[in-house]
Amino acid sequence: MDPTSVALEEEHEALTKVKYIDRIQIGRYEIDTWYFSPYPEEYGKQSKLWICEYCLKYMRLEKTFRYHMSECIFRQPPGKEIYRKSSIAIWEVDGKDHKIYCQNLCLLAKLFLDHKTLFFDVEPFLFYILCEVDKHGSHLVGYFSKEKESPDGYNVACILTLPPYQRQGYGKLLIAFSYELSKLEEAVGSPEKPLSDLGRLSYHSYWSWVILEILRDFTGIISIKKISQMTSITEDDITATLNSMGMVKYWRGQHVISTTPQLVRLLINSSHFKKPRLVVDTSSLQWLPPKKAQVKPVRK
Repeated sequence: MDPTSVALEEEHEALTKVKYIDRIQIGRYEIDTWYFSPYPEEYGKQSKLWICEYCLKYMRLEKTFRYHMSECIFRQPPGKEIYRKSSIAIWEVDGKDHKIYCQNLCLLAKLFLDHKTLFFDVEPFLFYILCEVDKHGSHLVGYFSKEKESPDGYNVACILTLPPYQRQGYGKLLIAFSYELSKLEEAVGSPEKPLSDLGRLSYHSYWSWVILEILRDFTGIISIKKISQMTSITEDDITATLNSMGMVKYWRGQHVISTTPQLVRLLINSSHFKKPRLVVDTSSLQWLPPKKAQVKPVRK
């Protein structure tokens, strides 16, 4: 590892030696935490924190939490709602405009993510907040963050589904949503590494299904580059996924797809590759990339 990576690993090891917060209460869920998170000391050494699911304010005492919930004026994330399909909604929140909310979100997320270094420098990031909506408000399910300008071509910095909502299709919905944004940006993207174990499994499952669907429906010869253009998934991620399914070979200095319709059908029908429970309805997505969203002045 390079010196910077070594230093980050040493810092990570030092920070994660002691985990005081064992549980949190957020909404109707009491959740066991997984990892250390650098909450301010008077909060970080409590065995349990109470967190408002709407504004993400954190509290040490239940009575403070109860009073706050009776007074809190928020019932949804800040920012702009950019997606609504039935009871599922997604907000885009700018870390520069809503700094405290985004910092609180990062502190909450660190309780369930091992390798995460973003806590307080949230201004360069956009956050996409997934909620279940009912008559009481918008209940936090998960989120992903994304650099406004990523020199490495990452379309996701951090991604998390809260434990009570895991294994219900929300993780893959967030992944699919990140790629729909990349398509509108006319760019390819990849998640920042390292991924959590659950994140790695979710991405591999998503990539596999998307690629298998294309191979099933496409007539003729298709290249890895073409699949990348269609999906906004990087050629490297496509190649690695194809390789894991035994569908790629190295020919004349490049990776090419090597499969048969029979193998594609076999994999699609196997228990290892399941169609996502939730899919993005692009007609319900109201979003344009910042450059495209700019209104051109009318010439007189």
